[in-house]
Amino acid sequence: MTEQQNPAERHPTPDFPAQDQPHPGWTGPMDPPPDHGEDTYRGSGRLADRKALITGGDSGIGRAVALAFAREGADVLFTHLDSEKDEAAETARWVEEAGRRAVAVECDVREEDNCRALVDRAVAEFGRIDILVNNAAYQMSQPDGIEAISTEQFDRVMRTNLYGMFWLCKLALPHMPEGGSIINSASVQAYKPSPHLLDYATTKGAIVTFTQGLAQMLIGRGIRVNAVAPGPVWTPLIPATLPDTTEFGKQAPIGRPAQPAEMAPAYVFLASQEASYITAEIVNATGGTPLP
Repeated sequence: MTEQQNPAERHPTPDFPAQDQPHPGWTGPMDPPPDHGEDTYRGSGRLADRKALITGGDSGIGRAVALAFAREGADVLFTHLDSEKDEAAETARWVEEAGRRAVAVECDVREEDNCRALVDRAVAEFGRIDILVNNAAYQMSQPDGIEAISTEQFDRVMRTNLYGMFWLCKLALPHMPEGGSIINSASVQAYKPSPHLLDYATTKGAIVTFTQGLAQMLIGRGIRVNAVAPGPVWTPLIPATLPDTTEFGKQAPIGRPAQPAEMAPAYVFLASQEASYITAEIVNATGGTPLP
């Protein structure tokens, strides 16, 4: 039985050591190290024999979700960037240690052809897609305001966070059976945007709207669409994109950032049959920040 703990004291709290990484960031240098549930997540067969496609599964929330899905009985195909091959190998190792198939695919979801090839690969490997998790994302802090957001950056944020999600939902649909589940990664930024993350927050607001609209469109096909909206989560994206991480997560009422392992159960629930009456919903996991 898992020991009952005060949630504010369960994981490391700021202040953290100063740290900085080039994008996209890596797990190894992070201090404290992120927890993906390696030593704590216990499966119970809730996703037995499901076939899952997860974008951005090499680290952070994506790795935690891949690990949890595998321990719940799912085979997992996940994406990573070229610079994240070592991170992807670690995710694959945890999936395989759970006794499930792991397929790591280098894929930049900013290009439609890449998304098409990704879906084709998933179908070739698994025959179908039961669960699609759109988790890949890009952000870059610009404390100097909108004037500092280049068209190149804006385009990258939009294409990674929105276009990739749109293409993958559209392309995966013909291969999703009744009972399938699409889960998108939104954010507290959708509701309480930080000025220095203006473009990123804009995409997260769009993801909420897209999720709720697509859910109404697809329920007639027996496919549910939901999203998880995390608050601050301690992932490699943080030291790679924010100028100061020492107090990261301190603003949350819980007083600390989430660990990726604390997000994964929400994705498992939404993918499972226990959530059969839940669609068009946003599961807010913000550490106590009230949202509408």
